Amino acid sequence: MFEEAQAAYQRGEYQTAASLFRAAAQGYLKADEPLMAAEMASNCSVALLMDGDAASSLAEADQAQAVFERAGDRKRLALAIGNRAAALDGLHRTDDAIKAYEQCSEILKELQEHELRAYVLQAISKIYLRKGRPLEAVTMMRVGVDNLPHPTLRQRLLKNLLELPFKLVQG
Repeated sequence: MFEEAQAAYQRGEYQTAASLFRAAAQGYLKADEPLMAAEMASNCSVALLMDGDAASSLAEADQAQAVFERAGDRKRLALAIGNRAAALDGLHRTDDAIKAYEQCSEILKELQEHELRAYVLQAISKIYLRKGRPLEAVTMMRVGVDNLPHPTLRQRLLKNLLELPFKLVQG
C-alpha cells in the first residue's frame, strides 16, 4: 500500500496518495505498529497539503506528532512538527507556523540534523519575506546556511550573498 501511495504522490495524484497513505496507516494500526501508522499519517499530511487541503493536513500532522511525542522518536517528531507548521502556514496562521517551525528547528539542532534544519529555517525565512520583514528573513536564511557542515557550491554562494547586508550595516 505504501509503495502505491508513494507512486501516486510522485505522479502528482495527491488526493489518491492521501487516501492510500490513510489506508496504509489503518493497516499498520491493525498490525499494532503505531509508529508506522504515524509515519503514514505524516506522509498523508504532506499529500493533503499538496492537494490544497491544509485543514486536513493539520489534523494528520497533529495525529502523527502525538504518537511520535509519546514514543520519544525525536527525529520523526521534528518532521511531524514541520508538517504541522506547513499546514498552519497553508491556513494563513503564520505566527503559529513560525512557532511550530522554530520548535522543529530546535529539535533538529539538538539532533545535529543540519540539512533538515536549514530547510526549516528557509521556510521561516519565506514567511518573514511574505510578512514584509526582510531583515528577519535574511537572518533566518543565514543561520540555516551557516550551520551546514558541508555546504554545496550553491549554499556557499548564498552564504556569501547573505553576509552582504550585515557587512553594509557594520560599515
